[in-house]
Amino acid sequence: MKYHVTVNGRSYEVELDTARVTVDGVAHRATLAEGSRTPERLLSLDGRPYPIPMWSAGRGLWTVLEAGERFEVEALDERTAHIRSLAKEVGGHASPMTLKAPMPGLVVQVLASQGQKVAEGTSLIVLEAMKMQNELKAAVTAVIESVAVSPGSVVEKGEVLITFRA
Repeated sequence: MKYHVTVNGRSYEVELDTARVTVDGVAHRATLAEGSRTPERLLSLDGRPYPIPMWSAGRGLWTVLEAGERFEVEALDERTAHIRSLAKEVGGHASPMTLKAPMPGLVVQVLASQGQKVAEGTSLIVLEAMKMQNELKAAVTAVIESVAVSPGSVVEKGEVLITFRA
């Protein structure tokens, strides 16, 4: 099955079969196994294991943590990607850009403010979850329209923290 995968704004064509993944024409042996009652998955890529914490936000959206970096991932099958592209051509528009909590937690720091222009990769919020501090970063260059949390706020997974405008 073919997928259109976007990672922090960069697109890839991914094809999956039983034990192989092909990314932009390069094939790898790969498996992905779920951990028990944790967000961690075990990716085996060409025989090397990689434990990767990842959370689904639904509708093909994922948040992935790797080596302290946070990645926003959208994985759409070919049919869904095609339907979305047709909807945009007919006059539909994408939903407002938002930064959502990838997991329940406590807001430790808010590093951004309304009206601030931020570049892709700019640290915006520090969220503590499971005794770990996670730095949430801007996925795109944009202007902050609103900040919905403050230090000390307790947030649920999927809760909107910041809204952006292009």
